[in-house]
Amino acid sequence: MTAVAVIGAGPAGLMAAEVLAGAGTDVMVYDAMPSVGRKFLMAGRGGLNLTHSEALPRFLGRYGNATPHLGAAIELFPPDALRDWSAGLGQPTFVGSSGRVFPQAFKASPLLRAWLRRLDASGVKFALRHRWTGWDTNGRLAFATPDGPRAIEARATVLALGGSSWPRLGSDGAWAEKLAAKGVRIAPLVAANCGFTVAWSDLFRDRYEGQPLKAVMLSFGARDARGEAMITRTGIEGGAVYALSGPLRDAVLGEGRAIVRIGLRPDLDRSDLVTRLSAPRGKQSFSNWLRKALHLSPVGIGLLQEAAVAGGVSLSSLSAQDLAERINALPVELTGLAPIARAISTAGGIAFDELDADFMIRRLPGTFAAGEMLDWEAPTGGYLLQACFATGAAAGRGVLKWLGL
Repeated sequence: MTAVAVIGAGPAGLMAAEVLAGAGTDVMVYDAMPSVGRKFLMAGRGGLNLTHSEALPRFLGRYGNATPHLGAAIELFPPDALRDWSAGLGQPTFVGSSGRVFPQAFKASPLLRAWLRRLDASGVKFALRHRWTGWDTNGRLAFATPDGPRAIEARATVLALGGSSWPRLGSDGAWAEKLAAKGVRIAPLVAANCGFTVAWSDLFRDRYEGQPLKAVMLSFGARDARGEAMITRTGIEGGAVYALSGPLRDAVLGEGRAIVRIGLRPDLDRSDLVTRLSAPRGKQSFSNWLRKALHLSPVGIGLLQEAAVAGGVSLSSLSAQDLAERINALPVELTGLAPIARAISTAGGIAFDELDADFMIRRLPGTFAAGEMLDWEAPTGGYLLQACFATGAAAGRGVLKWLGL
């Protein structure tokens, strides 16, 4: 009998395995992919954002309604502990200008290699190309493997199968149906930190696809976010979009549309804009005048024109006051969500009232869950990985408590 089975070899599962092995428990980690940590490695392609340096009370607030359920786990394994853990693997971290925390190597691969060496030294074993298919008639864990079906009996199980974004990397959300069949309440999995579709004109799409809107401010309702957005062929994505994706998603799903407003020059207040836009245009084209007066990028000017055409407005006919207002509150209608398979993360999952304080699924004694399988979401900035590591550690401690170790 396997002492403990950990299903899912991402950050949450590997951290659970480390906690368990550190207490002398035999651990076998199962994963459907041919190698471990595939989504973790993908997350580090642009620089692995492990966590964030802001004060813990503000940090915890980033999890919204899930804060009461995640707070204890993160307080027991907070950002400073994660940084110490990384340093202990030979990967010291630094705080970037935005407050985000990165390994000095700026990559996921050196950290993952060092982590796997530590797990191997502690006796953790891996069974790859093992896709979990639920339980057999005897209650054993069932897997599909290249050599056919396999059943495993374990004293305890940690489920850390991720959400349903980037399914080609292993997180396909197929576990939701299996747990729901056992009576476990699952909040529907939906895209989080995602892009949105916009009905661009052919002219705008063909000319500006792939172009970034830099140093802009997006606002929706009472919330706003500064950063960058990217024009895609089907819509818009990027850091500033992801920061508002929760309320934008809820509005799109509930009402079929949402109007996000983009400030192209948020560093200039309205009076500054009016002053600059009141200067004579002379013989310059309208676009060239805007570029020189406000240092707008071609894609920013194109977006102004796109919104004007959609609203039946001629930009050149607007007063300086009206144009200034439009430039920093440019309406863009979002018509849908980008595919969940391209989302950075997902919201939804196992409802917290299905778990006890140790992350054990109440209906399935001895079975614990961690990471993105749980019903929480957080913005990018290190909050996603931090909660995955912390809940993985908490599930590992829960198993030890369950086993009386």
